[in-house]
Amino acid sequence: MITINDKISIQDWEITEQFVRASGPGGQNVNKVSTKVSLRYEADRSPNLSAAVKTRLKKIAGTKWTVDGAIIIQCDETRSQIRNREIAQDRLKDLIKKALVVPKRRRPTKPSRGAIERRLKSKKIRAEVKSLRSGKIK
Repeated sequence: MITINDKISIQDWEITEQFVRASGPGGQNVNKVSTKVSLRYEADRSPNLSAAVKTRLKKIAGTKWTVDGAIIIQCDETRSQIRNREIAQDRLKDLIKKALVVPKRRRPTKPSRGAIERRLKSKKIRAEVKSLRSGKIK
């Protein structure tokens, strides 16, 4: 069981881990030891996450989110299977923690009078420069 915070914890049935042979240097272990971890979390079927958190999680996860509603996280950074497993679980925790944070609503603002005047002044200067390029003198 992975604990996210006081209220949310991921049960063992929600996660499946698959170990595969990783690419890259491995010394004597290469082509023998399966160190790459592919962690699959059934986020859509999870009873611990609310619908709003699931939609934010889907948006944050991006390509890691599958059609089935699962998140797949892969890790083959180290030569140790145990360390790769910990890294993958930490990444899953971070994703869920990000999804738990409710984004602030943007309050629309108007540009200040000075900003409007500076913009219009720069537009007139650019228009003057371009009119001088045309060759027609007023």
